[in-house]
Amino acid sequence: MRYVGAGVLAGLGAVAAWLLRGGPRLPPDTDAIIERLSQSDLSHVVAGETGYADSSGVRIWYEAIPARAPEKGVVLLNISMAGNSLFWPPSFIRGLTGAGYRVIRYDQRGTGASDWLEDWDRKHAYSLLDMSADAIAVLDATQVDRAHLIGLSLGGFVAQEIAIAHPDKVASMTLMSSAADPTDASLPGLRSGPLLRSALAGLPLLRYRLMGGEKNLVKEVIAKTISGNGYEGLHAEELTELVLYDLRYRRGINLRAILQHQAAVAATRSRYELLPNLRVPALVVHGTADTFIPVEHAEKLVELIPGAQYLWLEGVGHQFPYPDMTAVTREIVSHLDHSA
Repeated sequence: MRYVGAGVLAGLGAVAAWLLRGGPRLPPDTDAIIERLSQSDLSHVVAGETGYADSSGVRIWYEAIPARAPEKGVVLLNISMAGNSLFWPPSFIRGLTGAGYRVIRYDQRGTGASDWLEDWDRKHAYSLLDMSADAIAVLDATQVDRAHLIGLSLGGFVAQEIAIAHPDKVASMTLMSSAADPTDASLPGLRSGPLLRSALAGLPLLRYRLMGGEKNLVKEVIAKTISGNGYEGLHAEELTELVLYDLRYRRGINLRAILQHQAAVAATRSRYELLPNLRVPALVVHGTADTFIPVEHAEKLVELIPGAQYLWLEGVGHQFPYPDMTAVTREIVSHLDHSA
């Protein structure tokens, strides 16, 4: 028994060490970057024209970022589940504005500076139709008659609903890591094995949140980014600025929005019968190793939307930004240019 007890203690010690020291190694200059930027002016993080759109009594925050070249059109960014507008990488936005597109990003209801709907419950859940109405309210508030829609994951669901309800307002769609009906039982669904492995791998990162404070929350985001995308293309300074701005001038992440947005998906009908009626130029971008929304769902989108083009990212999972995001952005810009 003495030896069994010693083995158990050794095992617990190993687990404790893993939780305390596991996860990706942060870049050696991380502390210096956080310290320097903690003392800096963060006003440039949100430097566009900002305001609130009224969507049937729900306030939706938006930012309109001007093009850095002669303007070709307007892009409306629709972010993923429970994400807010600051989740869009600045480098991606620069790729669009530098190509001549004014970019409008907004906080989905329940996130960021938009209304958080504290009285929400499942019996009175809103749907993706309500969320698409939020996006239309943003376009109306910014006096945009027609926009290119870019949607990531759930944001792609919202983009489809906008195009179905208001095709005249849509110049094109880019659907990234998305689906027409994620509940379709005939297609592969979320696989529990990869999800469990991902959850376990992320456990050591909880130490940053448990320790609390701005610096540790910044480190958590940097570590998560490295876990998903590796060190290539890591913009530690920009990530630091985004997290600090969100913590100081907004309300951070609303975990309840995950439940709300999941309920919105469940409350909305399949789009299978509606998408074939669209006459909107569409580009479908998807990772072939996506275990959250398997690539078969993207193939279904291409099948359903007339004339849809596609870009398969070999070996890429449900992550954003994608590896070699510069090349992906070029493909998206090319799609926008040809859809004007």
